[in-house]
Amino acid sequence: MPASDRVVAPTLRGGEIVGVISSPQDFNEEELYVDLRSIFGQQLFLKCEGFNFAGSIKLKAAKEMVEAAERDGRLGPGSVLVESSSGNLGVALSMIAASKGYRFVCITDARCNLVTRRLMESLGAHVHTIVEPDPHGGFLGARIKLVRALCASDRRFVWLDQYTNPNNWKAHFRTTAPAIAEQFPRLDVLFVGAGSTGTLMGCARFFRLWRRRVWVVAVDAVGSVTFGAASGTRMIPGLGTSVRPGQLDASLVDEVLHVEEADTVRACRRMPRSGFLFGGSTGTVVSGATRWLAEHGAVDVTAVALAPDNGERYLDTVYQDSWVENLYGANVLGSDEPIGSAAA
Repeated sequence: MPASDRVVAPTLRGGEIVGVISSPQDFNEEELYVDLRSIFGQQLFLKCEGFNFAGSIKLKAAKEMVEAAERDGRLGPGSVLVESSSGNLGVALSMIAASKGYRFVCITDARCNLVTRRLMESLGAHVHTIVEPDPHGGFLGARIKLVRALCASDRRFVWLDQYTNPNNWKAHFRTTAPAIAEQFPRLDVLFVGAGSTGTLMGCARFFRLWRRRVWVVAVDAVGSVTFGAASGTRMIPGLGTSVRPGQLDASLVDEVLHVEEADTVRACRRMPRSGFLFGGSTGTVVSGATRWLAEHGAVDVTAVALAPDNGERYLDTVYQDSWVENLYGANVLGSDEPIGSAAA
């Protein structure tokens, strides 16, 4: 038989064909890390969480919350998912809703990247953009207020509520943290960005129970109120909140770093020079982590940082010169030096 006519038997594992999926949420790369030493001068292993069909770490929480709601009977035929999101969770839920046949309404705000809104709409979601912040709760407060109003108006709406839903942090307790522990059995310090704080809480809880003491550092944006700092204007979506997340237990966090958005931009724009394009949330975490390592003279420390997203959705913002110059000044474009961060 000619080689071209041969039938190759598929590889099976547990009765299923390896490498073949029927639902987009069934694939997620869990074992990819980038060593940033050659870029920033400190040994820092960056866990890449953007290599799945949703393009971010939010796929894990979205999958866990949807499946839990289905098990509990809250979500079923005729239900309409509704969620407040600055972007990445909205994309993940749009994808899962399309896969499972649910309608999905995403409540976002004007800071959400245009490409992210288009992604959600391409997946069949209805996107409502808040343009005026709540006087007391900012854009997030206004988004949550609208979500609650929709749920009160129609029983078909199901709000997963990423800010208080325990299945958000459980997803990372069950997957993200154990994967890091297996890859780095001598881990010393872990840097995690703080948004809804699901990733942070899941990892912090896991490593509190682990056999080795790990210093867990939360990285937040200047202007975020999550850890009690003053509220301020933030233009890069992802990390930071204007309303303290209900699932946050600050006692599980060893240290908090606040990063200026200009430093987020600097970190993001430095990595493509070595071929790595990451998103705004990743730039914030990397900026805080590399500065912490430099300030502590950490030479023999095993450090891991979480990269929540990739950079394609930021091409019109963080990676566009005019956008950066208008918001942060021309000096940000040509400088790698951080303007400083505060530790809380």
